[in-house]
Amino acid sequence: MASCIEESATATGEEEHTETHASQDREARLRKFRELHFKRNEARKLNHQEVVEEDKRLKLPSNWEAKKARLEWELADNEKKKECADKGEDYNRVKLLEITAEDAERWERKKKKKNPDTGFAGYAEAQFRQYQRLTKQIRPDMEGYEKQREDYGVDFHPTSNSLIHGTHVPTKQGIDRMVEDVEKQIEKRAKYSRRRAYNDDADIDYINERNAKFNKKAERFYGKYTAEIKQNLERGTAV
Repeated sequence: MASCIEESATATGEEEHTETHASQDREARLRKFRELHFKRNEARKLNHQEVVEEDKRLKLPSNWEAKKARLEWELADNEKKKECADKGEDYNRVKLLEITAEDAERWERKKKKKNPDTGFAGYAEAQFRQYQRLTKQIRPDMEGYEKQREDYGVDFHPTSNSLIHGTHVPTKQGIDRMVEDVEKQIEKRAKYSRRRAYNDDADIDYINERNAKFNKKAERFYGKYTAEIKQNLERGTAV
């Protein structure tokens, strides 16, 4: 009888333990399910936000990021100017003090890349490039400026009654600089030039080799505009 009671108690304890374990497993699964449900809703919300933001970005102009960065820089720059003005400091000097050596080197490299030598593209472009190169080489001579100012006196700033035309005499240093620049141009042209094959059947419309090169360049760029005029001249029907 006692053994039956013990077996019944043992069986009851095992059943309770099994039910408790099953209940714990169910709670764990429910908790995991709630976590997954929360993560899914969070991911859905984030995806929706990304879609909305992407749609906004696509509707913006293509250069919006650059404009935004430029506007932010201008606002910061204006605030810095106001701050320096309130303190009585020179803004340009303060700005230069904040520039690092790496930034200065990077800006210098950018300046050099702004005017690359792309070769001959047209007479106007070539002339403009030469003008830029020559103006960059100019270094103001303050001593010569003051001396010339003393020599001319009131005529240094000429009026309609001033007669100083033709009185300027260039200095030896100026002449030497001009000669040096001309020699550099001749040397550069010699490097770029190469002899072309001579065609015996071609029309002779030049007086020397340099004039022949000039005529070929003019024909290459403007020949299509003057073809009809040239044909009329050859036929003798030009008006």
